Amino acid sequence: MDTNKVDNDGQGSDGDMASVMGFSGFGKKARTFDLNAIFEQTRRTAIERSQHVLEERQKEDAGESSHKAKSSNPSAKRDKAPATASRKKKSGSGSESDSDSDSEAIGPPVPPQGGAEEDDDDDLVGPPLPPGYGGSTAAVEDDDDDDDMQDEDGDEEDNPVKKIPDTHEITLPHGTKTVSALALDPSGARLVTGGYDFDVRFWDFAGMDSALHAFRSIQPCECHQIRSLQYSITGDVILVVSGNAQAKVLDRDGFNVMECPKGDQYIVDMANTKGHTAMLNSGCWHPKIKEEFMTCSNDGTVRTWDLNSDKKHKAVFKPRTLQGKKVTPTCCTYSRDGKLIAAGCQDGTIQIWDRNLSVHTKFHCRQAHSPGTDTSSLAFSYDGTTLASRGGDDTLKTWDIRNFKKPLNVATGLTNYFSMTDCCFSPDDKLLVTGTSVKKEEGSGKLVFFDRASFQRVYEINVTNASVVRCLWHPKLNQIMVGTSNGLAKVYYDPDKSHRGAMLCVVKNQKKERQAETLTQDYIITPHALPMFREARQRSTRKQLEKDRLDPMKSHKPEPPVSGPGRGGRVAAHGGTLSSFIVKNIALDKTDDSNPREAILRHAKEASENPYWVAPAYTVTQPEPMFAEDSEEDEEAEKEPEWKKRKI
Repeated sequence: MDTNKVDNDGQGSDGDMASVMGFSGFGKKARTFDLNAIFEQTRRTAIERSQHVLEERQKEDAGESSHKAKSSNPSAKRDKAPATASRKKKSGSGSESDSDSDSEAIGPPVPPQGGAEEDDDDDLVGPPLPPGYGGSTAAVEDDDDDDDMQDEDGDEEDNPVKKIPDTHEITLPHGTKTVSALALDPSGARLVTGGYDFDVRFWDFAGMDSALHAFRSIQPCECHQIRSLQYSITGDVILVVSGNAQAKVLDRDGFNVMECPKGDQYIVDMANTKGHTAMLNSGCWHPKIKEEFMTCSNDGTVRTWDLNSDKKHKAVFKPRTLQGKKVTPTCCTYSRDGKLIAAGCQDGTIQIWDRNLSVHTKFHCRQAHSPGTDTSSLAFSYDGTTLASRGGDDTLKTWDIRNFKKPLNVATGLTNYFSMTDCCFSPDDKLLVTGTSVKKEEGSGKLVFFDRASFQRVYEINVTNASVVRCLWHPKLNQIMVGTSNGLAKVYYDPDKSHRGAMLCVVKNQKKERQAETLTQDYIITPHALPMFREARQRSTRKQLEKDRLDPMKSHKPEPPVSGPGRGGRVAAHGGTLSSFIVKNIALDKTDDSNPREAILRHAKEASENPYWVAPAYTVTQPEPMFAEDSEEDEEAEKEPEWKKRKI
């Protein structure tokens, strides 16, 4: 079969079909592509482009190297010249081999290998150095500066006094009486102050402006002084210890969450009561368990509580004297790990129990402070080995709980007039802080810092002309909070060493009070103008309000009671109910002012003639009634004057 003939027949049939259907191009063959040829062409193009890019980079590198050689060392230029010439000759002679190798090598060229001087030049970043510049001396000076900075940092680390944030301060006005309690939540966002004026004030550093106003003030314990405040480890609840026998737990906004029960004060054994029976002295939260807290009271007990159980205490610890008698604990605290409970007592002892064993003390120091004084504060160090005690005998002592017989260090001459004067450790555990008390207008209260190791007085801050009662050094903010006896709470901070806290509210401008602004127009009085040109007389808002007040519809005046028989479908004042009818008849009832004896005997004749109620039932046994008759003596007695009549 002839293929040409078949093709001619097919083309003829396609042409006929196209003419019949009215379009052209019907039956054309599809275009075929040679993939191998396309790939080969693409590869050649890529090789050509990469060779062009490599040549440009080589030219740029050669120019930079020659520029560096001229600026740094002219002798290197002489050494490099023959090398570059030989390199060019080699490249010229082997151009064919290079083209083959370039077609295979793809990527940036290998950097030229030179001597040690070239390596030194390559290490330098930036423009070339000017002639005569001593680069080595500059490097030595930089090293010296770095050494100086390291020395300064080392001195600051060795000297803990430089870490005290006291360059700036703000004053929060709590009231006029002593600020006896301070608490800061773990994040450092909110501060709570309590005082002798029964108030608890909430301060939000992020929400305050430079006016420094508390956003809430409450009296959770009515007329009892606030003794202690503390946030839990999660910061969601606050323990409030006041002068009454019942501690309270509030949430962050000051609403009541729990109130401890009060015990029976007539029971001798305080372990058998469900709560405290006398005034509270102190309290704190457990450092690890967020639901547990502790309180101590004048009833001679230290009790632990569970936040989820408000019916009874969790455990009772009873401090005892050497003779086994009851003694009052004035302060209490947990150790840092929460395994020990420490209490300072009025007989000068410090007693420490195992939290799980409430009968016998684990550590007991008989003469920690003077007997009869109130140990105002106990604080464990962050490493958990040292206990600091602030006594009412004007001393500050540190103790090693592993050797609890003698104090490690003693500081005297620290006046203390309050039973809640604080002491606390610095965040790095190198300093110990406490406050001093002064009499009114006889000096200024101080915040005193002691070195923990040497126990030397290394620093002090004059706070105000009143006693320093509470002090708190927050480890996260690195800021010191102080409560004074003149109703102020002060915050000390350093912008370079502190974080957030008081620095958030100081930078905010004080908000201006919004005042109602009224726009008034000038009113021209023209009494003789024509009515069409006369301006309407302006009426003040006060007169309009008085007019609206007289309108019963606009002022929503209640309808008065209806007097008379009633109208408009409303019943009169007495109403139509039975009760209103009875009240009305009682009011209209007229009492009989006649003789009561005659009023009774008025029905006697009818009752005797027609007995109906009582007489038929007692006809047999009922005696005959006999009434006294009027005698002449009675008549004479009635005629006697009043002063002769017998007084009954």
